Amino acid sequence: MPAINMRDLRAALPRHARLIGLDPGARIIGVALSDVSLMLASPYGAIARGKLAANAAEIGAIARKEGAGGLVAGLPLSMDGSFGPAAQAAKDWALAVSQATGLPLALWDERLSSAAVNRMMIQADLTRAKRAKAVDAAAAAYMLQAALDASAGPA
Repeated sequence: MPAINMRDLRAALPRHARLIGLDPGARIIGVALSDVSLMLASPYGAIARGKLAANAAEIGAIARKEGAGGLVAGLPLSMDGSFGPAAQAAKDWALAVSQATGLPLALWDERLSSAAVNRMMIQADLTRAKRAKAVDAAAAAYMLQAALDASAGPA
């Protein structure tokens, strides 16, 4: 199942279906969830990165439990916007998860999402331990919110 653009993903969703945002890291996958109106993204949790089949099964279970109809995965483009090895690895992983779960997928540029979230958490005076627990899901929500905002129709 190939990735589609964000506007097409929104248009293809069944009524009241949510989107799952995924921020795939080397060790942890941040997970976020949209509301049913596709206006607001919230941190959902984090999944330990492991075998693809196990990660896809867990993401599929979240989708069934929460009524999600699609995935938005972060794409770590290089700072100059080019498509490097990290972006290729993230794309390959996201396509495989989409295939395994049967959920349509959009990819979204997530450059600096973790850095922005860390900065906000530092400004909020969260301890390093609290930041470490929350940053992955918060980065996924930050990325998903940007995708929702950019793909929303005219007000």
